[in-house]
Amino acid sequence: MCGRFTLTVDEFLILVERFGIKGDLPGGYQPSYNIAPSQEVLVVVRGPDGNRAGYLKWGLLPSWAKDPQKAKKLINARAETVSEKPSFRAAFKNRRCLIPADGFYEWKKEGNKKTPYRFYLPGEKVFAFAGIWEEWKGADGEVIRTVSILTREADEKVKPVHNRMPVILNPEEEQAWLGEKDKLQKLIDLLEKHRGPELQAYQVSEAVNSPKNNSPQLLEKKQTLF
Repeated sequence: MCGRFTLTVDEFLILVERFGIKGDLPGGYQPSYNIAPSQEVLVVVRGPDGNRAGYLKWGLLPSWAKDPQKAKKLINARAETVSEKPSFRAAFKNRRCLIPADGFYEWKKEGNKKTPYRFYLPGEKVFAFAGIWEEWKGADGEVIRTVSILTREADEKVKPVHNRMPVILNPEEEQAWLGEKDKLQKLIDLLEKHRGPELQAYQVSEAVNSPKNNSPQLLEKKQTLF
């Protein structure tokens, strides 16, 4: 799964240049060192005039849910079944997005102990998770927009820590993910063949366990994993 990640670049301009974003970012940009479910996360979508950025709540709420307070919020969607599951298939077909990040956390279970690790690209490069988003509309006119991160079976490096990992799109895959409309089989094939970039990892403080903690100190290395 993917239940916590980071986006720590200092300036929104870095993301504008990396993802070809047009226009302003409503609400402004702030780096975050411990992004957690139910929080607002930055997403990039394809607009009529190019890529646009905005914030959506992390935890997908299906459009057909009767009560948004009681419905389960789906933070992850399995890449293997995203095109088939009722909760995800409409969003996969019509509402795909990129979720910028520069690292993600996973916890290794050893008995009753969970040890947190941060995974990242060499050089702390920004990358994008494959995401899908949904819009829920209430009878009173309320609109809730939410997002979910796709996951896949962990590669050989992540597997010793966790059996699942987020789908990290290669730069050449990102525009296809945003832009393909009537070629869903192409996207299904992309997910089936996806391998993703080579990651590095290190152990971090258990302070990351609480989403209330959100500071640069969370990124400090305790021990290098690889």
